[in-house]
Parts: sequence; C-alpha cells; structure tokens
Amino acid sequence: MNVVSTLPASGSAASMPRIVPQPNLSKRAKAAIVVRLLINEGADIALEDLPPELQAQLTQQMGAMRVVDRVTLAAVVEEFTEALESIGLSFPGGIAGALDALEGRIGRETAARLRKEAGVRAAGDPWKRLRALPADDLVKILKAESTEVAAVLLSKLDVPVAAGLLGRLSGPDARRITYAISLTSDVTPDAVDRIGLSLAAQLDEQKVPAFMSGAVERLGAILNSSSTPTRDDVLSGLDESDQVLASAVRKAIFTFGNIPERISPRDVPRVLREVDAATLLTAIAGAEAAGFAMQRDFILENMSGRMADQLREEMAEAGKIKPAAADEAMSAVVAAIRDMENRGDLVLIEEEEEEEDNT
Repeated sequence: MNVVSTLPASGSAASMPRIVPQPNLSKRAKAAIVVRLLINEGADIALEDLPPELQAQLTQQMGAMRVVDRVTLAAVVEEFTEALESIGLSFPGGIAGALDALEGRIGRETAARLRKEAGVRAAGDPWKRLRALPADDLVKILKAESTEVAAVLLSKLDVPVAAGLLGRLSGPDARRITYAISLTSDVTPDAVDRIGLSLAAQLDEQKVPAFMSGAVERLGAILNSSSTPTRDDVLSGLDESDQVLASAVRKAIFTFGNIPERISPRDVPRVLREVDAATLLTAIAGAEAAGFAMQRDFILENMSGRMADQLREEMAEAGKIKPAAADEAMSAVVAAIRDMENRGDLVLIEEEEEEEDNT
C-alpha cells in the first residue's frame, strides 16, 4: 500500500478542492495504515508477537488496500496518537503474559497449574520460557530428549548459551546433536512451535517441591538451633539408621565446636562485636565444662589482649556456669555467626572433603 497525496501539484490554494478523510474506515484498516506508515519510516515492529490470527487479519487487510490520501493519513495518525496518549496502564496479553508479570508473587502451585493451561492453549511463546531456564535444566532436557528435538532446542537458544551447553555434553552426544542441526533446514515453523509447547508442557508436569531447600539443609538448620544434648542424640540415631545422611547433616551443621575450623582468626573480633558481652562471658566461662576448651582458647587467642585478659578475670569471678545457661549462650554465639553469614558479612571456611583411603 503506497501512501500518496491526491492534492494537485500546482495551482492556487483557492482553486484546490477540499479533501476530507475517507469515511467509515474500519479499525483493521486504520491499524493497517499505522503499521504501513511505521514500516515506511523504518520502525522495527515485533508483529510476530501478535497472535497468529491477528497477524493473518493484518496481512489480509493490507493486501486489500490500495491508496490513502494525506488528509486521511493525518486523521488516522492523529486518532492513533490520541489513543496512545490516553492509555494510563496496560496489561500483558493472555495468561502466559500475566504469569510472567506475576512471577514470584503468586503461589508456585497456582503458577504451575496456570502455566500448564497456558502452554496447552499456546497462549504465549513457549521458547521464551525455555530460553529463561537455568543451564542445568537445559542440559537435562538435551540429554533426555531425542536427537532431533535436542537439535531444535539448541537452534532456538542464543549462540553463547548453546555453545556453553554443547561443552557440557559428552563427545558422542555433542557430535550427534550438531550433525542433527545440519538437518533442520526443512523443519517447519509449526513443528518448532509444537516442540516448544511439548517441552513447556513437560515442565508444567513436573512436581512443584513443597520446600525450597533440601532435607539435609533443613535438618541442619533445625539441629543448629537445638540444644547440644538433643543434637548429639539425634545424630547418634541417624548414625544407626543412615550413616550417609548423618554424615551429610553433620556437614550442614555449624555449632560452637566448629568455630576454629570454619571461622578465620581475623574474623573473630567482628563476630564478637555481634554478641552481647554477658552472653559472650557465659559462653566462654561454660565452654570447658561442655567440652569446648579448645574453641574457648581459639576465641581468646584471636581477640585483643586487653579484652582477653578482662574476660579471663570475669570468668574467674563468675565461677561455675550452669550447663543449660552455657549451652544457650553458645547457641547465641552461633546464631550471630549464622546471621552474619546470611547478611553476607561473613564467609565461613568450607570444610575439606576427607580423602578416601585407597589402601
């Protein structure tokens, strides 16, 4: 459709006929005029984001039109501009767009159910969702799907992402999929859409976990806040029933006894500033009776000499500390350390894996 003027090229203004906008233009015709004008001006319009039926209607409308005079063009542009300026708020189209906007703000179970419905109805671009998946999830899909599907998936991803995923596959798998990519020239858009919808539907069929963290992490957090006798009793029971689980839970636990191995000496003064003076005194004074003399000495040796001497004097004056009070105070020290770690103010030293005895 060419936009041309019906005004004469020469002549006085008085002799020119008055041209009024073409009457009874439909909304589709006006949309076609605006799109044609934007394309003529070099605008990059993402028409592929429209539903397929709207793309077809727009194409058919543009094919049916011929010439539009400048007065009609100006009237349509003015109406379009006024409509844009009157918009106060816009919403994403369809359930899929709404789910993207509400990501992390509605329940996971509800989101999963609605995503399944949206995927089945093709109410959005499944490839947009697939491209947003973590690399680990994409690798699992590549390994689980057929070579042909894996080739299409890899072809739809951004080049750097696809290259990184290819490097995480075994040599034979990588070669097989890259060869299959060379055979995708004749794959139709409909086939690619169906593959995307199928992969998205499989994601929706996956069970949504009830807990964000694993069982080991949750057990470790619970036992961290438990009293020492309770923690030791539970770990002893786990040793009898599942030694592998017990070992993993022990690694997830941070107690007063772990301070020398997990806290850098230079970080001790910062930790102590987070602990109430009376609580620190009770924890230090009761540490030896609880079997934590080495941990007590580690703390005293890595604080200022003046503060260490003052604590030793106060420990002597405090006398015997009740085990329950000492345990509560040591738990408070551990809680302060955990809080610093969660805030990003402290980095715990990772425990080294025990070397396997190959003899």
